[in-house]
Amino acid sequence: MARSVDEITGSKRLRRMRKADWSRRLVRETELTVNDLIWPIFLIEGENRVEDIAAMPGVQRLSVDRAVKAAEEAASLGIPAIATFPNVAMEKRDTTGSHALDDDNLINRATRAIKAAVPEIGIITDAALDPFTDHGHDGILRDGIIVNDESVAQIARAAVGQAAAGADIVAPSDMMDGRIGAIRDALDEAGFQDVALMSYATKFASACYGPYREAIGTSGLLKGDKKTYYIDPANTEEALRETEADLAEGADMVMVKPGLPYLDICHRVKENFQVPTYVYQVSGEYAMIEAAAANGWIDGERIMMESLLAFKRAGCDGILTYFAPRAARLLRG
Repeated sequence: MARSVDEITGSKRLRRMRKADWSRRLVRETELTVNDLIWPIFLIEGENRVEDIAAMPGVQRLSVDRAVKAAEEAASLGIPAIATFPNVAMEKRDTTGSHALDDDNLINRATRAIKAAVPEIGIITDAALDPFTDHGHDGILRDGIIVNDESVAQIARAAVGQAAAGADIVAPSDMMDGRIGAIRDALDEAGFQDVALMSYATKFASACYGPYREAIGTSGLLKGDKKTYYIDPANTEEALRETEADLAEGADMVMVKPGLPYLDICHRVKENFQVPTYVYQVSGEYAMIEAAAANGWIDGERIMMESLLAFKRAGCDGILTYFAPRAARLLRG
């Protein structure tokens, strides 16, 4: 005679707590809130300008005055912080990315304007050189090689300029060796001990960055690839070593980039180091969800929220995502 279900399960019926909305909420293990969201925005020169980004439907490049409006929107939704990325005019780009050191560059002007208008929102800036170089690399290119130490010195100087403009967190995305320690030293020496460092500790040489490079105007400039400084997507232990090194150099928080293909890295970083851990849901991830939704193949809104919840479940404390304002509206009901 066949056994009953109670005999098979020992009367343990896991569906009991799934039977109703109230019971599912009662035992929910992971929660996504607006406090988990960081909104990356793109900047352009000019006034009252908004430019659509073809590869990122719904995302625009914004002039500084419009970026201020975006920051006001973020604050009204309860989003804690924004991250800014500039599309620098081509005539201001060169081999060394020297315009990154200009106190009046696009990043710094946006920071000052946003801080003046919306002082309650956090501003995260990137000290990497790729928006400022004419070759699209994150560091200084010499004889076909990205030179590490000279790049680090310039990135540290750029970080001080960003702090002076009012940045709350400097988040260098370049993956040069030693840049976290050099930036920390430079910030402290300049009197910016309270400016935090979010390290792109595990940034992989991924194929998911294409739409971002279009957004900042480097997609047609890049000479070669970034495999000599970004992490091989095949490696996990190397990612942990990078994280350990950046924490030892003074990082206050760490980031995994990209997001969904690297949930295992998110989990291992959080489990190993127990420090504030963030993830960047990058442009390619955003574009894939938007494209599939536009074709009617998926429910874009549900996939958006499910993907964000997955980052939290993996152990992330926060998420940089282009979905931030849309997700915030849903979370606020």
